[in-house]
Amino acid sequence: MRPFLSVVVPCYNEEAVITQTHERLRGVLAGLGDLDFEIVYVDDGSSDRTALLLQRLQREDRSVRVVRFSRNFGHQVAVSAGIDHAAGDAVVLIDADLQDPPETIREMVTRWREGYDVVYGVRTDRPGESAFKLATAKGFYRLMNRLSDTAIPLDTGDFRLMDRKVVTALQSMPERDRFVRGMVSWVGFRQTALPYQRAPRAAGESKYPLFKMLRFAFDGITSFSVAPLRVAIWLGFFASAVAAAGIVYALTLRLWTSMWVTGWTLLFIGILFMGGVQLISLGIIGEYVGRIYAESKRRPLYLVQERIGFEPEASRERGVPAPPVAAYPSQPVRHS
Repeated sequence: MRPFLSVVVPCYNEEAVITQTHERLRGVLAGLGDLDFEIVYVDDGSSDRTALLLQRLQREDRSVRVVRFSRNFGHQVAVSAGIDHAAGDAVVLIDADLQDPPETIREMVTRWREGYDVVYGVRTDRPGESAFKLATAKGFYRLMNRLSDTAIPLDTGDFRLMDRKVVTALQSMPERDRFVRGMVSWVGFRQTALPYQRAPRAAGESKYPLFKMLRFAFDGITSFSVAPLRVAIWLGFFASAVAAAGIVYALTLRLWTSMWVTGWTLLFIGILFMGGVQLISLGIIGEYVGRIYAESKRRPLYLVQERIGFEPEASRERGVPAPPVAAYPSQPVRHS
């Protein structure tokens, strides 16, 4: 049986670029020659014409599969859904905006054939991105590696190829707050870096404004590190030390000097300081408790409104289990 490659493409409001993306992907994959392939597009609740364009692509190209969410669940969940639905012996993750050039997939496949289980792209250049974004991205990965026990390669994204054994390992990890690049690093296996030059976004606009980037960074830190909880502990020790020093200072003034002045300034400052430390500590603890609460509800990670172009029989022949039923209850299914 010929090797089978799946390419997973999460999409959210990508009508301006999705046709161009498919043409480039199709050209690269068709040029591989001795591989069968499929392209799994995951529509993450787009509000533009992305869903209609994906349906048209599927009618014109039998290798296209489409998964449509019932609403927007987020990029990392869309990536996870694509992994769940991919039937390949290897799975490539790539965004729809063409910043990660599809032509790099050829070299990824070559490395995979050499025996590597994960081939992850490392960005050597990122044209079109602001100095602020470049600096914060570089700082985040370095901070992440200092805080976490799991080393995450610097300057990487989700653009990577993964062997089926790695995909199976990821599917066994059910957490809701997904940080896929960290999860892939955590599972181990034989991994190698593939440097490449990132391109400017071909069309449309970034789906990760500043607030979402900060939230994504915090998800990564809290998913792979308890360092923020340790920071809260050390803040508590620091506040206690300052309070103890204040008590010693106040007693010294009161008992051995004549500089004692009745007033409220020191007391007021002390209360504000202690209150601030307590609120910060409670906020950090509350974030972790909130994540525990979200996990305990055991809601499906995503809900699928529609699947188009899938052939369950072919997946079973390759020994690939179907995605969990709880992930997409009662959705209509079309078979090409």
